Amino acid sequence: MYERAEDTSHPTTGMAAGLRKSDEAEATTLYFQRCTWCGTVSYNRLLCPACQSTELRTEPSQGIGTVRHSRAILCNTPSARNVSLVEMAEGFVVRGRVMGVSVGIPTGSRVQLFTTKDSVRQEPLFRLLDDRHK
Repeated sequence: MYERAEDTSHPTTGMAAGLRKSDEAEATTLYFQRCTWCGTVSYNRLLCPACQSTELRTEPSQGIGTVRHSRAILCNTPSARNVSLVEMAEGFVVRGRVMGVSVGIPTGSRVQLFTTKDSVRQEPLFRLLDDRHK
């Protein structure tokens, strides 16, 4: 049914994509998964969303993405904060926060990964690349 894609990197060794426990230098690297059978990219999955394979290899992301959806959260916080869905250059979507702006982040804004662990929500934190949205 599916032909196995050529694998030039090492397969995942039982670690989910997203965050790796290692030194502080890797705190700015976001990891995603690529299926070794069909090549579909995903974030923090146990199975490939396309073919249901369990053979996923972990790869580092470039850290550049585009905001696909953003909204302001006003309840249970001392000030407004945003929650955004960011489509990364590799094709997977991750939920995170864009720093510096709490509301009004337009769809299509380009962002870059700042850190993989926000101190409050433990989600990726991004910064805007487009100066026009400040």
